[in-house]
Amino acid sequence: MAKLKLDLHDIYNRGDLIDRALQDIMNEAVRIKASEVEIVPGKGSGQLKKRVLRFLGQKEVRALYHRVEKDEDNFGRVFVHFRWK
Repeated sequence: MAKLKLDLHDIYNRGDLIDRALQDIMNEAVRIKASEVEIVPGKGSGQLKKRVLRFLGQKEVRALYHRVEKDEDNFGRVFVHFRWK
């Protein structure tokens, strides 16, 4: 199964682009039935990671994936896992 990666370092201060990038990667994951999406908000102050987690917590987005995993070894990564039937 495919794995996708989204690095948000280049657009960390562009709210409109962040939301669009997150929505696009989730749509692509559903389209190709990816097993996992790795989102890299970076370490920084943690505000971007919080924004990513808020996005993933939205009801309509939450319905798309199985679970979210925060990387224990690297604070700047979030994994979104999918389960397909």
